[in-house]
Amino acid sequence: MDAFEKIFRKASGAMKKWGLLENGDNVLVGLSGGKDSLALVEVMAVRQKIFVPKIHVKACHIGVRNVPYKSDIDYLRHFCEERGVEFIYRETEFEEDRHEGRSHCFLCSWSRRKMLFKTAEELGCNKLALGHHKDDIVETLLMNEIFTGRIETMMPKMEMRKFNLVVIRPLCEVRETEISELAQAHEYRRQIKNCPYEDDSNRSRVKKLINELEGWNPDVVSSLFGALFRQENNSVDEENIKHYILC
Repeated sequence: MDAFEKIFRKASGAMKKWGLLENGDNVLVGLSGGKDSLALVEVMAVRQKIFVPKIHVKACHIGVRNVPYKSDIDYLRHFCEERGVEFIYRETEFEEDRHEGRSHCFLCSWSRRKMLFKTAEELGCNKLALGHHKDDIVETLLMNEIFTGRIETMMPKMEMRKFNLVVIRPLCEVRETEISELAQAHEYRRQIKNCPYEDDSNRSRVKKLINELEGWNPDVVSSLFGALFRQENNSVDEENIKHYILC
């Protein structure tokens, strides 16, 4: 089984298990340009060709004018269109948060997310697919426990009532290592310039913590993921959205 087939099978299983797709869905994929979102575009492009449930897929890349990173827009457009997925480009920006002292990562992430919500509404999309994988979900769980005292994370499926939109994460049961294998096999092109803040975030610190925990138990990510979703009342309220996009 090659890298894509392995990921597609896991994603298909997750989409069925969590009820992520329905017939007639118009799905907007959030395309950051990183390996996770490129893998998601590939998965959803193939899923679009399957008759039941019948879905329609678009992808959107959000540029942030006041963060010094740079993506190859022509490459992203070609990547999508080559797979039969319409590509949309939008730009946004954010102001410094002097009152709450929130990080650049938070402000950038939330600004891009709001633009995705707005774009989905403009395009008549009822689902927003994001490329978060199993490692992201476990990292967010630990970040919330450590920094906010909450047992919360990014859910595979979450209804955003204010935006009349459902956020889905088809790669929720895929490991990051599997996506890295696919990125190498399919020769994903790296972004021209990475974000200068990404290595100084809480998420990067939690990644290091998980690497240490894997020295005790190589299956720690799967263990935490399984324990999390055995909790009947675990959910994320959109009113507390700031807690699950911590960086």
